Amino acid sequence: MSEVRRGRSSQGPDLLGLFPSFESAVFGGVQASGREAWEGISSHAEWKSEAFFHEPGAAKLSTLARALKRRGPAGTILVWHAGLLKLAPFIVSGRPRRAIFLHGIEVWRKHGALTSALLGGADLFLSNSDHTWRRFLSFHPECAGIAHRTVHLGIGDPLTQAPALPDGPPAALMIGRIQKDENYKGHREMIAAWPRVLDAMPEAELWIVGGGDLRPELEQMVEALGLGGKVRFFGAVPEERKAELLARCRALALPSAGEGFGLVYLEAMRAGRPCLVSTLDAGAEVVNPPEAGLAADLADPAALRDAILRLLCSGSEWENMARRARQRYDTFFTGRHFQQRLITALGN
Repeated sequence: MSEVRRGRSSQGPDLLGLFPSFESAVFGGVQASGREAWEGISSHAEWKSEAFFHEPGAAKLSTLARALKRRGPAGTILVWHAGLLKLAPFIVSGRPRRAIFLHGIEVWRKHGALTSALLGGADLFLSNSDHTWRRFLSFHPECAGIAHRTVHLGIGDPLTQAPALPDGPPAALMIGRIQKDENYKGHREMIAAWPRVLDAMPEAELWIVGGGDLRPELEQMVEALGLGGKVRFFGAVPEERKAELLARCRALALPSAGEGFGLVYLEAMRAGRPCLVSTLDAGAEVVNPPEAGLAADLADPAALRDAILRLLCSGSEWENMARRARQRYDTFFTGRHFQQRLITALGN
């Protein structure tokens, strides 16, 4: 993929998007949602659009040189990640309308003077959830008067076939990076709750997908609790294997304390799987418990155990949540829904 894509006009695009590279070896929710966003923007017939792609880890001087080479006018610049804000003045000239997309944890802190000034100079903030916006304002109250729109994310297209029925033991599936610097996704709490789950449902299993430097500590925790065979680590898996595990499990469990949105919840709902979220972040905003899953307080082990057991038990409650999960995705969270929300917000 080229570093710069040009729209139909050489006089400057109506909208210039500043995105992290979609082909980077470091690929996550920001890139996945950015790719959906760019596909919608670039295909919008009424706009001339262009994108500048920044490769994470690229040398600063070469990045600045490419930015300066592109530098020119634009009607609106859309900065897809706060970490790219400092590049914006090198890419555009004049005073374009500045829209900044807020994704979550990267803006839930105080920033340095330059980034803070660039944030304060925004014309429009877009956030992936109401939760992200509230948390952002708690650190940046000076931005409260700037225009804001919540643009819930979306991915993919509805599945054409009916969801597969769970296969094998009643299993809860966790999907996400297992990194020490992302030690807020609920892995420790889920593992700690599993002996209590097994007391009520001895056949239950916890499946953990994802790699990272936290895995050895979690494996030691599993061993110390005597959970061998009941908690399984799959490591990083390809998309096909992830889809297979989603089809076999009874529920996605990611009771995180720090999700700004959580695309993995959409993947699960798309597959007709209810989700376990926490009461602490945007997960509940996405899943809307008890519509498409349940929410539990991570600080309450009994409540966490009870929610897990409800999601692992077959019966009418599970069937209704699974059906509503699929409907919620199909109705609100496809890639097309997200693209239309984004285009509408940028056009206002």
